Amino acid sequence: MSTQSSPPNSRLATGVTRLIVMILITLAAAMLLIMPPAAMPPDMAVAGALVLVTIGMLATGSMPEQLVVLVFFLFAMTLSIAPPLVVFSGFTSGAFWLVFGGLVIGAAVDRTGLGARIAGSIVGRVSGDYRLVIGAIILVNMVLGFLMPSTLSRVVLLIPIVMALAERLGFAAGGRSRNGMIMATVLSAYLCSTSVLPANVPNNVLLGAAETFQGVHLRYFDYLLLHFPVLAFLKALVIWGCVVWLFRPVSGGVDNAPQKSDSSGVDTAYRAFSAEEGRLAVLLTLALLLWASDSLHGIAPAWVSLGVGIVCLLPVVSLVPPDSFRAKVQVGPLIYVAGIIGIGAVVAESGLGAFFSRWMLEATALSSDTPLRSLAALSGLAMLLGMVSTMPGVPAILVPIAGDLQAASGLTMEAVLMSQVLGFSTVWFPYQVPPIIVGMQLGGVSLRDGLKATSSTALISVVVLLPLDAVWWRLLGYLPTGTLW
Repeated sequence: MSTQSSPPNSRLATGVTRLIVMILITLAAAMLLIMPPAAMPPDMAVAGALVLVTIGMLATGSMPEQLVVLVFFLFAMTLSIAPPLVVFSGFTSGAFWLVFGGLVIGAAVDRTGLGARIAGSIVGRVSGDYRLVIGAIILVNMVLGFLMPSTLSRVVLLIPIVMALAERLGFAAGGRSRNGMIMATVLSAYLCSTSVLPANVPNNVLLGAAETFQGVHLRYFDYLLLHFPVLAFLKALVIWGCVVWLFRPVSGGVDNAPQKSDSSGVDTAYRAFSAEEGRLAVLLTLALLLWASDSLHGIAPAWVSLGVGIVCLLPVVSLVPPDSFRAKVQVGPLIYVAGIIGIGAVVAESGLGAFFSRWMLEATALSSDTPLRSLAALSGLAMLLGMVSTMPGVPAILVPIAGDLQAASGLTMEAVLMSQVLGFSTVWFPYQVPPIIVGMQLGGVSLRDGLKATSSTALISVVVLLPLDAVWWRLLGYLPTGTLW
């Protein structure tokens, strides 16, 4: 199955842009070292320069993410910026083991074919109506968000199936309707999963950082109740509407050119149900029940994920044998999560967090008398941070200073932490979420089409969904009564 590669001029322009941004970030870090602000000690300036360059490299994609994190570990230790227990604190976080378990579960879902069956059983039953096709793709992602706790794994699993479906429906490679199907896949894979605690990296970083820095244990059901109605269900409708409006087929256009039918991936829904799929379905059902009832038994989502992952690895179960474990369970995401949490720990330990929080408190003018305005300010701050760092960097930077933000805003600690979800669930540019970029590359979608989809979805989210979120939070008691604005 062919994919469309980016034009050479587009790749060159992207590379030049990244280089310019990286040079500017490096110059800013050098200025911070040479001429730090008057109130910033030299040691803090060194930590700030390292954190600035690290986040800059992650944001621009100038090097692979896991390599950036390893370089951060190296310089943080050789420059004695923080003790080893601080720098490597991400490896002891529950988020690390939540991701590990999720990677093993994702490998099992992929190897057994259960994920392809679920996807194919839904998309294989839709007609040629473009609205139904996009709705089915989004529904598949919402279902897999509960079963496959890795956005990248869901994207990699679904893109070939969606491309096969596009060819079967006669949508040409590079056509707007085919691109819309790809964008519906990658947007719903990430955006809808921000409301399911173990379903993507920013959620996991938030969980680990909240436990490490604030002693707050996020519960699966409480998190789901707070975010799913608006950030998953209503946002799915927004994604559907934007994609259908922007990418619907045009009569007589290239989208209607006849294509060779290829139903590979879709037809897997109709093969016989294997014993391995049955065992995995039972395990996933058990995991969902334990995640949903964590307020009753007190077992954190990380340990449920790890436990299910271990069962998948057991020889007697053999859902992920050793060769599949080596091939499918990558160490890169684990290092990345540990590094992001480690960056947050260094920010807190070096005093950068306190310094940054004082600046932010002055800039945002938070007030305990206007909780709704405070919620809007905190959410907007998280959105802005998401534009200059990858989305997992948002909780890594904000959670360590959440205590100061709470004192100034008058909100509860839970509300301050949860406001970050409103920020990293609003994606203005494709580069903010690596799985979105990966899916666009696999599907041959241009940056222009990707930007149309992300920016329109983000705009409607800010104008319509965030006010609805505030109403929902008020009903659940996360916003105090009284004067809101």
